[in-house]
Amino acid sequence: MNKKLIRWDFWTGVTLLAIVVFGLFLIYPLFSLFITAFQDPETGAFTLGHFAHFFERKYYYQSMINSFSVTTCVTVLAIVIGTILAYFMSMYKVRGRNMVEICIIISLLSPPFIGAYSWILIGGRSGILTQWLQNSFGIEFPSIYGFSGILLVLTLKLYPFIYLYVSGALKNIDSALIEAAESLGCSGIRKVFTVIVPLITPTILAGALMVFMNAMADFGTPMLIGEGFNVMPVMIYSEFINEVGDQANFAAAMAAIMVFITSVIFLLQKYIVNRKSFTMSSLRPIQVGELHGIQNVLMHAGIYLLVSLSLIPQLVVIYTSFLKTRGAIFVDGYSLDSYRTIFSSLGSAIQNTYMFSTGAIIMIVFLGMTVAYLTTRRKSWLTEVIDTLTMFPYIIPGSVLGITLLLAFNDEPLLLSGTAFIIIISLVIRRLPYTLRSSSAILYQISPSLEEASISLGASPLKTFFKITAVMMLPGVMSGAILSWITAINELSSSVILFTGATKTMSVAIYTEVIRASYGTAAALSTILTITTITAMVIFFKVSGRKDVTL
Repeated sequence: MNKKLIRWDFWTGVTLLAIVVFGLFLIYPLFSLFITAFQDPETGAFTLGHFAHFFERKYYYQSMINSFSVTTCVTVLAIVIGTILAYFMSMYKVRGRNMVEICIIISLLSPPFIGAYSWILIGGRSGILTQWLQNSFGIEFPSIYGFSGILLVLTLKLYPFIYLYVSGALKNIDSALIEAAESLGCSGIRKVFTVIVPLITPTILAGALMVFMNAMADFGTPMLIGEGFNVMPVMIYSEFINEVGDQANFAAAMAAIMVFITSVIFLLQKYIVNRKSFTMSSLRPIQVGELHGIQNVLMHAGIYLLVSLSLIPQLVVIYTSFLKTRGAIFVDGYSLDSYRTIFSSLGSAIQNTYMFSTGAIIMIVFLGMTVAYLTTRRKSWLTEVIDTLTMFPYIIPGSVLGITLLLAFNDEPLLLSGTAFIIIISLVIRRLPYTLRSSSAILYQISPSLEEASISLGASPLKTFFKITAVMMLPGVMSGAILSWITAINELSSSVILFTGATKTMSVAIYTEVIRASYGTAAALSTILTITTITAMVIFFKVSGRKDVTL
């Protein structure tokens, strides 16, 4: 009998730490969610009553239908817009290409609820454009509220996912395939649909999953401009806030339904991609061509118009943050009063945002690098379990994660609700998978022979990791961490459920200020968030040495 079944060393500790983190802060909360969903609030007995209540009342199940309708439409529009944009940007010479790409990335990384808020300022009942059209021409601007408004905001926010994925795929297509098709008489639009589209279909599906999951999970946009068009995240939030305590079981049942839906979509996408996936390597990348005449004018006009629409939210909030306000109304003249107000009364929210996000990123970088090393270099059944667990955050919407953490850690012995730690943990759980994936990709590019050479010269495996492997991984990991940090400072869905007065973040403060119709302070906070995002993007390009972002 082997007396030493486990070899205790640094990597054993990391393995156990990863299992504890995912087990305690992901699996256990999900388990608590499902237990609560099937539990009678008074007797604690097993019941299907909450699910029956959901499907019996049209008021509730209509929110699921609404979520599917808006999410499906957003995904289809994002695929069409993102693919066409990627095609023209990759195939033809576009003036100001680098600046266009930076603008696209900024529109992707800024929170969608800022887009919703901006379009209220532009096209709301008292919006700038609404009032101008009404007073000047007697024209009534179409309503920005409801299904159409949500569709507009989310499409402009999420099409960059498809653009980035498809742009990366088009770079891997060998021009020999295009030339072969043309030599056989296949050209023009036919060439695009018979050669290029089939080659990039797996990539489009991967991007479509990201769009679908983000649109399905978005809370801020439909909350601000839905106006009766209820979707699942808003319904779950409303029910949980209204029935918090012993009556939170129905909200838990709705959250469980949403987790089931996203899980099915995720597994279906993985199945389709696995069947259609293949490897491409371009020995001769596609040569960039150039359009002339009216075609060139139309292409540039279309690209610039699309990017301008995508950037409108950022430009509007920056401009309105400097306007004078009287209550909820902007008046003539400019002022810094909105900034004075937020720094005097909401300064803690700004401080919390940076502290929580930075704390989360430090944990993410450490866990991302070490766990990625375990799953790629030191494979075992335990690391396989960890690798599987890392997939779960992909399918859990932020609002659902917030509810699961509150249900799991609202009592002794682990009373975490109301603390900063629970918000940091939610950020770590949501963002860790992305750093893990990028870290694993970097490790596959580093030859194990480098580590073997170090060990053969007398260095321990642990010293080799920190002195050799980690140093080589760090530039790529840090550039990925900056992108994760940007998404962390913009997080709303889970934070709006987990925050207290002492742990409010900028995104939550913006949301609450808009709800209160305090548009000046909301614009000032949004401007700070936008400038932070742009600054972090500049740092990303400096650190990574890249001129673009690929997914």
